Amino acid sequence: VQLVESGGGLVQPGDSLRLSCVASGFTSDDYAIGWFRQAPGKEREGVSCLHLRDGSTYYADSVKGRFFVSRDSRKKTLALQMNSLKAEDTAVYYCATGNVCRGRNVLFVDHWGQGTQVTVSS
Repeated sequence: VQLVESGGGLVQPGDSLRLSCVASGFTSDDYAIGWFRQAPGKEREGVSCLHLRDGSTYYADSVKGRFFVSRDSRKKTLALQMNSLKAEDTAVYYCATGNVCRGRNVLFVDHWGQGTQVTVSS
């Protein structure tokens, strides 16, 4: 089982960026998948969680209306479309899988991606 993120980079405030997470090695769709981020000096926080069983999706209040998750089941890819980026969105973004969603958080995380850096700066 492997999660590989891509798509990070340096952008200006107000720009958009799209992250991708390719999930390989999974034999079923009975799990939750989502995104976390960790800014320098801060704890890792949940950004979004998608429950694959029923498609329910949750977002952190700080990103609602700006970030959107989508899944390509054929390509086993989870995308995070980030719009209207702010300096406070600067962080390393991680893809993760687990048992269930509790709001924006993936619970009982069993796999992490390596992370991709997103920097929002003018």
